Amino acid sequence: MAITSSAKKAARSSARKRVFNLRRKAALHDATKAFTKSIASKDAAAAEKLLPAAFAAIDKARKRGIIKDNTADRKKARLAALVRRAS
Repeated sequence: MAITSSAKKAARSSARKRVFNLRRKAALHDATKAFTKSIASKDAAAAEKLLPAAFAAIDKARKRGIIKDNTADRKKARLAALVRRAS
């Protein structure tokens, strides 16, 4: 448990940031999940429409530090490869 006042403030700040990070991570997961579902259902047109949304979610998570740069690049490359194989 935090004892000093600065540690207490850091704990409060961390709790607030955690909410935002979880929300951003959930948005990332939802966007990629919707994209992969459209690929699995062999709907290439819908997948191409969902790809920019998935890329945006990945980039926002990268910008906020939720995922690392190389992880974001890898995810984007794999999603793009799925689109190329589907069409």
